[in-house]
Amino acid sequence: MVQDVVLRGAHVRLEPLVRAHVPALVAAAGRDAALYLWSAVPLTMSDMAQYVDSALAERAAGSALPFATVRLSDGAVIGSTRFFLLERWSWPAGHDQGRRGSFDGCEIGYTWLAADAIRTAVNTETKLLMLAHAFEVWGVQRVCFHTDVRNERSRNALSRIGAQFEGVLRAHRLGTDLMPRDSARFSLLAAEWPPTKHRLQQRLAG
Repeated sequence: MVQDVVLRGAHVRLEPLVRAHVPALVAAAGRDAALYLWSAVPLTMSDMAQYVDSALAERAAGSALPFATVRLSDGAVIGSTRFFLLERWSWPAGHDQGRRGSFDGCEIGYTWLAADAIRTAVNTETKLLMLAHAFEVWGVQRVCFHTDVRNERSRNALSRIGAQFEGVLRAHRLGTDLMPRDSARFSLLAAEWPPTKHRLQQRLAG
């Protein structure tokens, strides 16, 4: 199992996802279901429970670290996000990177917010907290993001935080319309993190 962690900022707290979050997540998702045309966000109690159970199984297997997103101003659960596809590379014996025993790459995804949290400081701070943890605590070399190529809002959001567009992976994953979807791939490298961090901090300050 991946070690649980709480990531806290001035606007949001990312806490380990548990079954008890299910009712609040259903309430958050139900505020505007039309927002999730290209994102697999469950809207019923049974579907959300299955969604959470799947995330917890990945955490138990050591391949993911899922969070509930909590707004600090009112304590409301307003969405979810996770690290997944956690990678450890095969470094030669005795190499400094290998001795760290941490992750070398990961993906951030399964990210969604309630309607009243979109385009607020919560979204920016969530990415800042997660990227800081990945690059500064785990010491990863790369963080990847994938989104449905049709999801213009998500693609624009990734570009705004400084993630670099790498291309399109055809028939990459199952889409919300139950068809093979093409995924737009973005990434950030360790060397790109310092200026990206500064840009995110400036956006929050503004």
